[in-house]
Formats: sequence, structure tokens, C-alpha cells
Amino acid sequence: MNDTILVLNGPNLNLLGKRQPEIYGHETLADVENLCRETAAGFGLGVDFRQSNAEHALIDAIHAFRVGSAGIVINAGAYTHTSVAILDALNTCEVPVIECHISNVHRREAFRHHSYVSLAATAVLAGFGTHGYALAIRHLAHLRAGRAA
Repeated sequence: MNDTILVLNGPNLNLLGKRQPEIYGHETLADVENLCRETAAGFGLGVDFRQSNAEHALIDAIHAFRVGSAGIVINAGAYTHTSVAILDALNTCEVPVIECHISNVHRREAFRHHSYVSLAATAVLAGFGTHGYALAIRHLAHLRAGRAA
């Protein structure tokens, strides 16, 4: 089994720290990447960190990591609420999938309350800020060590 976690970020997350910092905070995507790498390294795991505004690129990444990886952490951004295609890709995964949102989507607009990603996710984190990514990686390490969810 591969010791790499895919951390996948969807549309507009490249603007993290600049776009609506009152909701998403001031950390940049580079800060999140550093947090993920440091957290994973503490468990002897690696990270393949990606962001795309293109749905097909997110799907291609899921396909590449769906078998044999240490798991997937996905913040699909707005595609969370709209993409059956991403759901279909996630449904092919034989590894744990952790859905991660920086904001608490349940305290926001009604359309954000539905997640296609959740239908395929092993676990969901929302509202922990960027720290949620570290929690997601810790949980994947926990699952990998054979501990119950």
C-alpha cells in the first residue's frame, strides 16, 4: 500500500487568504499545504497536494488515488454541492475519503447544506478552519493504523 495521501482542493481555493477572509480566514493554500505535509510526516505519510478549478482535473486525481493510496482528503469547494461526476469518481474509491470544509457549511446558505461528496465520504469535517485538514490527515493515519472509525 502506498503511504501517500491525496489532498484535493476544488475551485477558488487557490484564492484562500484573499477571498472572503471573514469566512475562510487569512491562511493561504500554501499554508494549508505546509500544514498537511507536516501533519502527514508525523505519521510517516506523504502528501500529494493539488488544487484545480476544473472538474475533470479533480476527477482525474481521484482516479489516480482511488486504489492503493493512504486515502483522500477532499475540499471540493462549490463542486461539493453540484457535482454528481465527482460523487461517481469517489464511489469508485477503495480507500478512505475525508470530506473537509473550512467553514461550517451548515451555518451558511441553504444550497450549501447538501453535499454530493458526503454520500461517498468516510467522514466529514466542517467549520474547523484550515485545522480541519490536519484533523482529516490524523484520522486517515488513525484508520491506517487499524483503529476503528
